[in-house]
Amino acid sequence: MADPVRAAAVRASLIASLTLIEAVITTLLTFGGSWLSAPAMIFTVVSVIVATWAVLDVWVTRQVWNQRNGVVSSPSSAARALRRERRRARRRERTAARPKPRGHIPQSLSRA
Repeated sequence: MADPVRAAAVRASLIASLTLIEAVITTLLTFGGSWLSAPAMIFTVVSVIVATWAVLDVWVTRQVWNQRNGVVSSPSSAARALRRERRRARRRERTAARPKPRGHIPQSLSRA
């Protein structure tokens, strides 16, 4: 995960966890019949909106990072095999294009 995306994710997770704690406190205040339950409910609603915005920020930050820096992905096995075959063909072309010196003993004969 890229640094800006990681920072947005950490920020969103902190905001979401604080929102959940606030929701539990609001529920307890409501069950207890406290006068603080009404203001706590308003703050909880605002916190839910902020937490939703923070999660949306993670998604947008990830999309922007991918668009600017490209998606980092590993090639599939088919692509890897295709690259390997191209590499082998290029090597064969280079060795075929190389001039052979006189008196050269082919490697197949020298290893015998």
